[in-house]
Amino acid sequence: MFLAPFVASPYPVVRRMLTLAEVKPGELLYDLGAGDGRIVIVAAKEFGARAVGVELRSDLAKKAMQRVHEEGLDGKVKIINDDLFKVSVREADVVTLYLTTSANSKVKGKLENELKKGARVVSHDYEILGWKPIKAERFCENPNLGYPTHTIYVYRK
Repeated sequence: MFLAPFVASPYPVVRRMLTLAEVKPGELLYDLGAGDGRIVIVAAKEFGARAVGVELRSDLAKKAMQRVHEEGLDGKVKIINDDLFKVSVREADVVTLYLTTSANSKVKGKLENELKKGARVVSHDYEILGWKPIKAERFCENPNLGYPTHTIYVYRK
């Protein structure tokens, strides 16, 4: 099921998302709608996490797989070219999202049913309606702009 167009989170936002989610070495992170793989790659390279990216579009999944291979992360990062609703996130410690509010509403039930207690969900710019974030931060990707341009929401099950 197509949920949202591909728009990449800027790298400073990716790093802030992973920092706010308190991603630790060895944890398992799932990125639902992984696009070009940047979140799973940064999670593995800079935070020491194991990561799985789920991407519906085959062109983006192939691009992400190529980038994972080029970065030498084949053993730490996996890209799954499939519908996120068909992929279990039961083992996830952290799930990242950059969808839309309506898409997050569709994914919400899956997360409620599958995530283990204590798992964190971090969403770029879009809330998960009905959930109360443990953190919500307005983030300025480019300090030269002088105003926040992104909002990052962190939830804990």
